[in-house]
Amino acid sequence: MVVLILLALIVLFVIVLLAKTVKIIPQARAGIVERFGKYKETLTPGLNIIVPFIDNMRYLADLREQVVTFPPQPVITEDNLTVSIDTVIYFQVNDPVAATYEIANYIQAVEQLTMTTLRNIVGGMDLEETLTSREQINSGLAAVLDEATGRWGIKVKRVEIKSIDPPVSIKDAMEKQMRADRDKRALILTAEGQRQSAILTAEGNKQSAILNAEGDREARILRAQADREAQILQAQGEGQAIQTVFQAIHDGAPDQSLLAYQYLQMLPKIAEGDANKVWIVPSEIGKALEGLGSTLSDMKGIPLNSGGPVRRVDPGHVEEVGGGADRALSEADAAVQEAIAEANASITAGGARIPGADAEPPTVEPPTVEPPTTEPPIDPSATD
Repeated sequence: MVVLILLALIVLFVIVLLAKTVKIIPQARAGIVERFGKYKETLTPGLNIIVPFIDNMRYLADLREQVVTFPPQPVITEDNLTVSIDTVIYFQVNDPVAATYEIANYIQAVEQLTMTTLRNIVGGMDLEETLTSREQINSGLAAVLDEATGRWGIKVKRVEIKSIDPPVSIKDAMEKQMRADRDKRALILTAEGQRQSAILTAEGNKQSAILNAEGDREARILRAQADREAQILQAQGEGQAIQTVFQAIHDGAPDQSLLAYQYLQMLPKIAEGDANKVWIVPSEIGKALEGLGSTLSDMKGIPLNSGGPVRRVDPGHVEEVGGGADRALSEADAAVQEAIAEANASITAGGARIPGADAEPPTVEPPTVEPPTTEPPIDPSATD
C-alpha cells in the first residue's frame, strides 16, 4: 500500500517537473522568463526547455496588432462647448521586455494618454473646426502617442476619431444651419438655371426674330418683283388696249356731235341712285349741246324728196310737213330734244343743272321746198 502511494507521488512529481520544464509558446507570442525574479530570457514560439523551480515564465506577450476602443470622453472646445469624442487606437507590441517592465498596464496608459492629448488638441479648436478637422486630430494624436509609447515597446499604428457628438441644442442649431445652407444652395442653383434658361430663350427668340425678318425681307422682295412684273404686264396690256381703242376711234373719225350725244346718253346713268344728291357737270357739256344743236340746224346738204311731205319740229312735238331726208332730220332733232329733257329731269332730281340747258332749244327751220320742174329728179345716192 505504501509502495503504491509512493509510486503515485513519484508520477505526480514527474508530471509537475515536466510542466515546469517544457514550455510551448504559440505563434506571434513571446514568453518572458525570470530566474529568481530577474529577467533571464525571452522564449520564442515553439517548444522551449527551462530549468524547473528556478526559471519561471512570468508573462506571455501578444505581438499581434491590437485594437482598443475607448469609451466616449467629454472634451471642451475653444468656444466653450462640450463635445463627446470616441476614439479607436491600433497598436502593436514591438518589445515585449519593455512592455513588461517599463509600464505596468500599457493599455490603460495608452487610454489616458489619448484622452489628455485629445483634450489638448480639441481645446485649441472651435466647434466648427473640430467637426471638420478629423484628419488633423488623428494626425496629432498619432504623433504624440507614437512618441510617448516608443519607450514602452509599443508602436501606435493608427488613431481614428470614431464619433464627435455635440450637445442636443447645438445639433438642432446645426441642423437648421445646414438646412438653411441647403435651401440657399437650392435657390442659387434654381436661379442660375432660370438665368441660363432665360439667356437661352432670349438667344432663341433673337435667332427666330432674325430668321423671320430675313424671311419677311425675302418675301417682300419677291412680292415686289412679282408686283412690278404684274404692273409691267398690266401696263403693257393697258397700253395695247388704249392703242387699239385709239386706233379704232381714229379709224371711225368721230366729231364733236357724236361725243356730245354719247355724253347725253350717259347722264341718266350718272344721276341714278338715292345717294346722289349733288353732282357736278362740266361746263363743257353746254358747249357740246349747243354744238350738237347747231350741227343739226346747219345740216343743209341733206337732199329732199320732191313732192313729199315735210315735218315741222317743235320742242316736244313733231308734225308731218314733208318726207324723205327731212323726216330723218326731224327725227334726229326730236331725239336730241328728248335726250336733253331727260337729262334735265335727271340732273334736277340729282341737285345740279347743265349750263345752257334752260335756254330755248334751237328750232330747226324746215327747208324751203321749190316747186317741181320738168327736170328729172335727183338721185339721192349721187348727192354728197
